[in-house]
Amino acid sequence: MARAVSPAAVVRPVPDPRQAAAARAALAAVVGAGGVVVLSGAGLSTESGIPDYRGPTGAARRASPMTYRTFTGDPAARRRYWARSHLGWRLIDRAAPNAGHRAVAELERRGLLTGIVTQNVDGLHQAGGARSVLDLHGRLDRVVCLDCGRTSARELLARRLTAANAGWQARVTAVNPDGDVELAEDELDGFRTVDCTGCAGTLKPDVVFFGETVPADRVRRSYELVGRAAALLVLGSSLAVMSGHRFVLRAAKLGIPVAIVNQGATRGDPYAAVTVDGALGHVLPELVGRLGG
Repeated sequence: MARAVSPAAVVRPVPDPRQAAAARAALAAVVGAGGVVVLSGAGLSTESGIPDYRGPTGAARRASPMTYRTFTGDPAARRRYWARSHLGWRLIDRAAPNAGHRAVAELERRGLLTGIVTQNVDGLHQAGGARSVLDLHGRLDRVVCLDCGRTSARELLARRLTAANAGWQARVTAVNPDGDVELAEDELDGFRTVDCTGCAGTLKPDVVFFGETVPADRVRRSYELVGRAAALLVLGSSLAVMSGHRFVLRAAKLGIPVAIVNQGATRGDPYAAVTVDGALGHVLPELVGRLGG
């Protein structure tokens, strides 16, 4: 069973080269045994140009992420969000899977993974070739109507917003992890939102905002995957929020080994049998190489 250690924040000591080599060998042993479920976070996509919230690329982020309550209750904030997100979508749409995504897909192809649960909303696991992906927080490439429940492609909304805002231009000052950007308040002048083409209802990205509940079915399926796993492999997540951390707690309770690859300490480190500190675009391809063809 997992060690009974407080889940308080952990500062990882800098390992010497022998310790680092031993950790990577232990990681290969865990993954090479198969039956692994991956839990991935924003750190896996930073090398594709998408910043994270709490890792190295998110350190300078100034704006707070949009909350569900604000989005649904404040029309001005919703308009501000769509203006920022309309520009940010171009970054997400252009982002390509990196070596880390491709390595995860290769591990799946070799039959070592039984599932991938991702907290990311960028679709890069699938673009990188992975198949068994559960998008815990939804996908930015889809839009849902909060009134009639109809879903549609984000690209269609992007075209409609572009047509509704012909001539509107704004200067982006920073890009945010959740697919929007930072704009000066006066840059919003003249921006128009659009409504659902089916019922004229309110449109929202088909993602889970902060303060919004993850659909129960997705949580249940994620728990089932973890419960059947031989090991849980956490990739690029600080596990700072319960949405992902709960799966580490479940694995620990069931005595399922947890391995973590991340840049910096995570909230799950006290429960981990193996921790590797490093860039996923380097560590994961090396792992695939260790495991051979």
